[in-house]
Amino acid sequence: MSLALSKGRLGATELELTRLGFGASSIGAEFGQFDIESSLAAVRTALDAGINFIDTAAYYGRGMSEILLGQILPRYSRDQFVVSTKLGRYAPRHFDFSAKRVGESIDVSLERMRLDYLDIVFCHDIEYGDLDQVIEETLPALRRQVERGKVRYVGVSGYPMRNFERIIPTGLIDCFITYNHYTLQNDMALRLLPLAAEHRVGAINAAPFSARLLTSLPLPPWHKATPDVRRVAGEAARLCSEHGSSIEKLALQFSLNHPGFASCLVGSAIASEVSQWMTWLEEPLDQELLASVLAILKPIHNWYYVEGRPENNDLSWPASVQSPSD
Repeated sequence: MSLALSKGRLGATELELTRLGFGASSIGAEFGQFDIESSLAAVRTALDAGINFIDTAAYYGRGMSEILLGQILPRYSRDQFVVSTKLGRYAPRHFDFSAKRVGESIDVSLERMRLDYLDIVFCHDIEYGDLDQVIEETLPALRRQVERGKVRYVGVSGYPMRNFERIIPTGLIDCFITYNHYTLQNDMALRLLPLAAEHRVGAINAAPFSARLLTSLPLPPWHKATPDVRRVAGEAARLCSEHGSSIEKLALQFSLNHPGFASCLVGSAIASEVSQWMTWLEEPLDQELLASVLAILKPIHNWYYVEGRPENNDLSWPASVQSPSD
């Protein structure tokens, strides 16, 4: 069995996720124009290849991602896939973590995807909310949805690390999604794994390409990478190309190889890209090339950016990671 289809147990849950998970943000046109038929084909390719974990959000495409999944998922046996969605974020600047919206959002997601229940529901990008509200109101409301049989497990997702440190020990979550924090360039999420293991909370990694930073593609205008970060990442990409490989292949193989994460979410609206990932993950990781790339990336190791409310970002978590020279 390839690395992509090997499975990891998600914390103390009953869920076993394929190491490669399908992130459905791209099929909601979250990163540009898209083609509906191509998007549907990408989802079918993932499921037919044996990938069993599909992640989406009410925010992706402002519902479009969930609607498109509703055209695909009912055609498969319900025990063939694990589906997660997110609530709390509904537009770039529209967040609502109220208990009232929790129930409404879950019902809408179920209707869009034509499902009877959701395997996991995450509070989305919690760094933009009031963490006290998330802990005292949102997560307990989600727990009530578990009692009603609409949701099996509860989690949170976000970018800054410090918020996970606060929420993991509460006993309110079963799992979490961290993105851009276990890649060739940034491995800050490793600091969370001992705490997660202690509390039997499952860890899911996402975005091994770090929003295109670790690709040969031009970075989108909204990317927060500094000129130095872009330059160094470009050097790493060129080295991979010179060795007859690609930074994308190395990044994907690297991010899926850590056993501390039950799964790694990667998104695409192109079926051929999904097939390419499967091929890459059947091949061995080039340890010599990996060492060379990590050496190039060392000056920007654990560089990160600010996301969310000032009190929720990582500027002081801890001070040592603020410097690109860490």
